[in-house]
Amino acid sequence: MDRGMSIEHVTLPSEAAGWRLDRALATAMPKLSRERLKALISSGQVSNDAGVAVRDPSAKAIGGGVYAVAIPAPAPAHNEAQDIPLAIAYEDEHLIVVDKPAGLVVHPAAGNADGTLVNALLHHCRGSLSGIGGVERPGIVHRIDKDTSGLIVAAKTDPAHIGLAAQFKRHSIDRRYRAIVAGLPKVPDGTVDAALARSNVNRQKMAIVEGSRGKRAVTHYRLISPLRGAAMIECRLETGRTHQVRVHMASLGHPLLGDPVYGRPREHRDLLTRLGFHRQALHAAHLGFVHPITSAALSFGSDIPTDMQRLLIELAL
Repeated sequence: MDRGMSIEHVTLPSEAAGWRLDRALATAMPKLSRERLKALISSGQVSNDAGVAVRDPSAKAIGGGVYAVAIPAPAPAHNEAQDIPLAIAYEDEHLIVVDKPAGLVVHPAAGNADGTLVNALLHHCRGSLSGIGGVERPGIVHRIDKDTSGLIVAAKTDPAHIGLAAQFKRHSIDRRYRAIVAGLPKVPDGTVDAALARSNVNRQKMAIVEGSRGKRAVTHYRLISPLRGAAMIECRLETGRTHQVRVHMASLGHPLLGDPVYGRPREHRDLLTRLGFHRQALHAAHLGFVHPITSAALSFGSDIPTDMQRLLIELAL
């Protein structure tokens, strides 16, 4: 056996007779996704009880049959594990919820090769990460902008990753943000239903678009408290597009204070400079979802961070 290769012998239940082999094995091996098993079968890593490799994922399974599944060790991710402190709101063997500080990038990319949440999770979860898609990495199923603070969930196993991704796709995740916006909305609560896509003028920005070019984006907002020349609002995300809250609120004439991309540079400039507040005033304050393995309803809250609290005190009526 190759170093790092593990062999699992699986006995299929009698009712699996005639099922596709990838489906039968996925049912018997819940820690591996069906796509992962399909890839293992196709690459000759699954053998029947006669020791013959079965390379067709659609082959009919034998009820009560014993299959040997060779599982290669997860390939190392191209990201370095780094000892970066994390504020953990919840963790079990399947997933982890982190309260991300402003300034921490979620995933390595151009200009941010390391020092990210992924680097931190690789260090924190070392030894307990499942090979998601055959690669040793935490399952990032959603993101928060670098300069937005608050709650984010990551999967530690294939089944958790798949289950969380399905909830995000169904828009059943409860995500609520607190934001400080310029001006006081005339309508205290409402919905912005406006598709988003990359701006044709500036590819670093998102823009509201018509027709099929954009992806549907829906934000429900409500006024929390009026402030001096501003307001604290809550935004509940029905969808989760890039820069969604920032673009939608700016489209209403109420951009987020401190937003360097969609904000009004002169508005509250002196106050923001005095406080050293150089980010969009946006915080992922609430995250709720169904645990993808246990089916327990989970709900987490995060206090408004200190920098936004100082801003609120200065703007209080």
